[in-house]
Amino acid sequence: MNERSTSSTAEPSDRERIVRAVLDESRPSLRRDRGDCELVEIEGIKIMVRLTGACMLCKLAGTTLAAIQARLIERLGEFVRLIPLPGAAKVGP
Repeated sequence: MNERSTSSTAEPSDRERIVRAVLDESRPSLRRDRGDCELVEIEGIKIMVRLTGACMLCKLAGTTLAAIQARLIERLGEFVRLIPLPGAAKVGP
């Protein structure tokens, strides 16, 4: 039997659930401004997202991402880096 040692960090499935919940909480205000933020990938402490719509060119996107990152750090109880990826979101299969 291979058990992981317990630590203060959340398990990967819990981490993804928390990340998605924080993005979902931010989504209404982003959509009011005709934008959005999608989760692309979680790799260790790096959380890759893609800004879409008006958020892609917004001068306040950095401030928005910093606020989301602060919420993620608070909710996860560990430091994470929110990394915006370039390009529009993929649509369809």
